[in-house]
Amino acid sequence: MIEEMRKLLLSLVTFFTAASVSADDIPLYLDDNADIEARIEDALSRMTLNEKIAMCHAQSKFSTPGCPRLGIPEIWFSDGPHGVRMEFDWDDWTHAGWTNDSCTAMPALTCLAATFNPALSFEYGKAVGEEARFRKKDVILGPGVNIYRTPLSGRNFEYMGEDPYLTSEMVVPYIKGVQLNGVAACMKHFVLNNQEKYRDHVNVNVSERALNEIYLPAFKAGVEKGGVWAVMGSYNKFKNQFCSHNDTLINQILKKEWGFDGVMITDWGSAHDTYQSAMYGLDIEMGSWTNGLTWGVSSAYDNYYMAEPLKRKIRDGEIPESVLDDKIRRILRLSFRTNMNRFRPYGSFQTEEHAQVAQKVAEEGIVLLKNKDNFFPVAPGRYKKIAVIGENAVKRLTQGGGSSELKPKVEISPLQGLRDLYGDAVEFSLGYASGEPNYSYELPSPYNADSLRTAALELAARADVVLFIGGLNKNFTQDCEGDDRRFYHLPFGQDELINDLVKVNPNTAVVLLSGNAVEMSWLEDVPAVMQSWYLGSYGGCALANVISGKVNPSGKLPFSYPVKLEDGSAHYFGEESYPGVDGQVYYKDDILVGYRWFDTKKIKPLFPFGYGLSYTGFDYGKLSADKREYAPADTVKLSMEVANVGKTDGAETVQFYVSQKNPSIMRPAKELKGFKKVFVKAGEKANVEIEIPVASFAFYDEAERKWVVEDDTFTIHAAASSADIRESVNIKVKNKK
Repeated sequence: MIEEMRKLLLSLVTFFTAASVSADDIPLYLDDNADIEARIEDALSRMTLNEKIAMCHAQSKFSTPGCPRLGIPEIWFSDGPHGVRMEFDWDDWTHAGWTNDSCTAMPALTCLAATFNPALSFEYGKAVGEEARFRKKDVILGPGVNIYRTPLSGRNFEYMGEDPYLTSEMVVPYIKGVQLNGVAACMKHFVLNNQEKYRDHVNVNVSERALNEIYLPAFKAGVEKGGVWAVMGSYNKFKNQFCSHNDTLINQILKKEWGFDGVMITDWGSAHDTYQSAMYGLDIEMGSWTNGLTWGVSSAYDNYYMAEPLKRKIRDGEIPESVLDDKIRRILRLSFRTNMNRFRPYGSFQTEEHAQVAQKVAEEGIVLLKNKDNFFPVAPGRYKKIAVIGENAVKRLTQGGGSSELKPKVEISPLQGLRDLYGDAVEFSLGYASGEPNYSYELPSPYNADSLRTAALELAARADVVLFIGGLNKNFTQDCEGDDRRFYHLPFGQDELINDLVKVNPNTAVVLLSGNAVEMSWLEDVPAVMQSWYLGSYGGCALANVISGKVNPSGKLPFSYPVKLEDGSAHYFGEESYPGVDGQVYYKDDILVGYRWFDTKKIKPLFPFGYGLSYTGFDYGKLSADKREYAPADTVKLSMEVANVGKTDGAETVQFYVSQKNPSIMRPAKELKGFKKVFVKAGEKANVEIEIPVASFAFYDEAERKWVVEDDTFTIHAAASSADIRESVNIKVKNKK
């Protein structure tokens, strides 16, 4: 039957193309039940060296060529991770200007992480995957899982916070949701891309323990539990090798130790050497030229490190062709999973379901930081005149930021969302302004700052209540790839403006839209603060719903807020620890990142990891474990009740941290090992049950190069944040002799 189908296909190809094709050139792709690995070997055996080389590098800014002679399609990539990026010209970074390349903009991944809701992460990934599939993309370049180490990092908004466990739990369902559509998720940036400053050359010096306990776990989970089909390298170095072709990271850890069978892709311009690219694990090179930059002569793709230079080294015997064959197997496997899988769905585009997911993520991710005297919620009709002040109430925050820029068909601003809800009670004044987004330098504002401030203060003085909507934005040196923030305080004179607003109207609340923590010198003077992230297409609706009380806030911070920059672990040790000196950065904070640092060093943060208020209150019942002694292979089964003691339905995220009593080496005061988000109606209770593997209590032993769970007493804490422990239970762990 297969041979008959092959002959039929051969006759059709010959008739319509007048091509000279033999029957052996038609691979066995017609039998969908055949083993994919056998089909990979079949295709590989038919390919010439030129055809194999072509598949290892770009043919345009966002595609690779496939193998047309054998019917193997091009692979098309699109930036993410918050939506499908607009189209670009074939060979430069100019927007193509299409009219059908918009998307649903999802909230940034910091917001997704703040939901503490893995089920919602799956829906998020599924929506992004459906839109990528509809736009005929084969690989979506996300999610990002690098660890939040400093609040200055320009790309933190694309990642999921400071904790490896939270990030791991949120990334796996995202990946599965995307790949359900026959679109590959491309997890990035592997690894140690924890700053944008000097990102293209800095060498990261980090202990093996910190690498394994803090910076690798989310990537490992994405591979082993998420089954991710693609991984993107980072620009920086590790062990003085660039991470996009790094023998330790890619060959030894990613492919050998974790068994990754997908493709390793460069970030655009992150390859630097032909021999290392070939031998140290790189599979597809995108965006590079022979000078290692993303800019070069027009259509220079044959000059890429993995193009003609690689072919010459193979022909000269410097690199075995078997090394190339492994890359082709991986690329073919990617094609069989995506563009050669004829059973994959067709996708969908800007559906009502996508809108609902985007808004739901935004609503669940918003974090209420302060709420003195129940300032929030601001119920409709409570005030006659509401002054909304601040550029972020109207700025299009899906623009800028670098490669995560989006072109949403719909973007409802905070001002529009508030006006839709409160009507004519809302009056607006800009207050301050920045320039247009730019990726390499700052553009000035076209407005006079003094005039904007004067108008804002006049409006605030005659209003009943003021909602200041500011924060950061995705301009260069704000939340934007390519460089880091230059300072911890708010930009564009916002701190001074907030102080002036409070003087003319003490009934002033601050709503921050950002992907990073900020300094809050004015915190004691304002009654309420809300952290609202970059909220995507329906952010204005979500924000208005939370402000008004239609939605009870349930977001929890995915990273800690230091009082001042020097309190944070990356900055405490000076320039060698951040941003680095002479091309070297030393992670002197080691495993003590985020709340691990604040808790262990007893430094009080401005707001702790996992913190977030609600319009109701929750009481925690007694925490109990199913037994008192466990072996390392066991699982601890925990249960407790959570009561909603207020008058409003709401959700609480119970966080489970683990402490070891007498460790043989330094360990953090406590570490997150589980969480459960529960929705509880007013006056009711919910039972919280969770299972935590004892193996997760392990630390990484550098001398033995293995994970170790010691015989000891461990305390499991049920907490509302890393600084708010409500209940605890002690258990013993004993290795069987």
